Amino acid sequence: MIKMENISPIIKYFIAQGLPLDTVIMLLMLPIVVTLIALFRQIAGIKAFGIYTPAIVTFAFLAIPQLRYGVIVFVIVIVIGMMMRYLLSKLRLLYLPRMAITLSVVAFSILALLALGGLLNRTGLAAVSIFPILIMVTLVEKFVGTQIEKGNKAALVLALETLFISIVGFYIASWTGLIKLVVVYPWVILLTIPVNIFLGKWDGLRISEYVRFRDVLKNM
Repeated sequence: MIKMENISPIIKYFIAQGLPLDTVIMLLMLPIVVTLIALFRQIAGIKAFGIYTPAIVTFAFLAIPQLRYGVIVFVIVIVIGMMMRYLLSKLRLLYLPRMAITLSVVAFSILALLALGGLLNRTGLAAVSIFPILIMVTLVEKFVGTQIEKGNKAALVLALETLFISIVGFYIASWTGLIKLVVVYPWVILLTIPVNIFLGKWDGLRISEYVRFRDVLKNM
């Protein structure tokens, strides 16, 4: 629990203007989350679906009562997307109508999942709000587009990388100690700027490249 007397004056000002504290905290966490994603990309070599998609999935997970329910919805969206692309490919439909059908099936699938959660008394699953669900549904178009451009394997790998980064981002953004730090000292967010400048100038090998070319590096 964050005590009001410990909150930074600038945070108190935002609250006085009618902004919910949770909203302020999430906006302060955004630079940290996207910097984390950039770190994974530049240093570790984990690509995921760019920087925007893992970031919004992270905040979708934060909006869902329990992380496991967010992961379940994520997996169902990806699986349904794969299945629908395979089934609809035989009909030779244009891209937009095909995506409309896919999104419709995903929506019905998630609705069935939420209904099942209510039936099984999984109140956390049944109570998932529309905001994180819509974010998850938008993953379908990104996933299917990657399938078309790079193939099923590459799309699945990027989806798993996105899931991994989003889970790490979830734990970082929900870390009580970090939340208290940014609420008391919001200026620490500015430290993400030099970190990103460093990452932007990184020209060394990524961790994934060390693993991929380990045999070559041993013989150098």
